[in-house]
Amino acid sequence: QVQLVESGGGLVQAGGSLRLSCTASGRAFSSYVMGWFRQAPGKEREFVATWWSVGSTYYADSAYYADSVKGRFTISSDNAKNTVYLQMNSLKPEDTAVYYCAAKRGGYSTNGNDYGNWGQGTQVTVSS
Repeated sequence: QVQLVESGGGLVQAGGSLRLSCTASGRAFSSYVMGWFRQAPGKEREFVATWWSVGSTYYADSAYYADSVKGRFTISSDNAKNTVYLQMNSLKPEDTAVYYCAAKRGGYSTNGNDYGNWGQGTQVTVSS
């Protein structure tokens, strides 16, 4: 099991940027596939990005993004800090949601039901 804590949410104007952090406690951080999901009010949870390691290293091209955020969001990690980041640029009002970090064993997935470990979520609000 791994415990996840997100931070970095807030209020930002359209076109602005935020960086979310997800810090994992527990062992073998790099053995997990990490994912970011979001849920807007009245909507279902949706996939944002996922990131997996090759060996024990996360590479920039070992990531997959939802079409809605591709080119604007970038996932990265600092293994020494057991932390995954989601850099969000050119934010739009439709990006407003609670953002969740999640972790799973095995292969990457865009289905939240495949992830067994979740953080508490952090609110991102983008004003127009």
